[in-house]
Amino acid sequence: MKISESSQTENRYTDNRFIMLPTVDVCFKGLMNNPIVRKGFIAALLKADPETIAETTLLPTILHQDYPDDKLGILDVRVLMENGTQIDMEMQVAYFEYWDARVLFYLSRIFTDQLRKGESYENLKKCIHVSILDFIHFKEDDKCHRTICFCDEKTGRKYTDLMEIQILELRKLPENLKNDSDILNWMRFLGGKTRREFEAMAKTDAYINEAYKELEKLSADERAKLEYEAREKAIRDHNALVNSAIRQGLRQGIEQGIEQGIEQGRKQGIEQGIEQGIEQGREQGREEEKKLLIRKMLENGAEPELISRLTGLSPDIIKSVETSVNNEI
Repeated sequence: MKISESSQTENRYTDNRFIMLPTVDVCFKGLMNNPIVRKGFIAALLKADPETIAETTLLPTILHQDYPDDKLGILDVRVLMENGTQIDMEMQVAYFEYWDARVLFYLSRIFTDQLRKGESYENLKKCIHVSILDFIHFKEDDKCHRTICFCDEKTGRKYTDLMEIQILELRKLPENLKNDSDILNWMRFLGGKTRREFEAMAKTDAYINEAYKELEKLSADERAKLEYEAREKAIRDHNALVNSAIRQGLRQGIEQGIEQGIEQGRKQGIEQGIEQGIEQGREQGREEEKKLLIRKMLENGAEPELISRLTGLSPDIIKSVETSVNNEI
């Protein structure tokens, strides 16, 4: 059953007992600052006994901004394991059309940044990117957790385990979990919306119980609360702006497309022309999104050939955007 935003707010503030939501990235990062919580969550991701997880170290990260005027950005948590494995975790609540390309881009940078000039490839260690999404990314199935790696297309045999992607789609969690795994329990905790839900999940696992205690501490910290509320407002404002831009762009595209379609319709038939015009308007909007993505990847130092491989876009389109960027400099 879907809980309305107003009822969620009431549950979070009942009896002055405000509780943060882990889907807000500053809260998630605060939880991962706790080494016990971090150990429990990583053990669930790796399907390992938490006692086998040795020391984990948080690495410094920055707020990634995917466009020059991007005021929201994406806050990640990067962890270094004792064996050299790096795990990069991102909590994302807003839909991001080119999320796959973005994940590959940043995972590739983490992987290649391990080596300094002259060092051997044998020094490369495994890198894992974990996307925790509060939206549905894979619409074709109801699978809420998946692990992606390089493998042979025909045999399915794994090519290498040096790079791995895990995607957790919180919105796909079934209401009644028949076979609760550790990672599904963690997903239900991270996707919780009320104090009652957090309390219920805290009873399922000692490490999740520690996460709930940490959540209560963060929620009681006035400085952390101010940072959380500022970030929550930034997310709301970002979503409002994006939705407004999408509606405006779609409306303008459709209007322009209809005008073009009507003109063509005089020759080919009004009904067919309008349908074609609407599709042209939508296509124009998609092309602008592609150009923004290419521009960001170029500004981050990606080579045109790499961008083409990651996005599947033609070299001609990438070259056109690169020329435009160079002319602006």
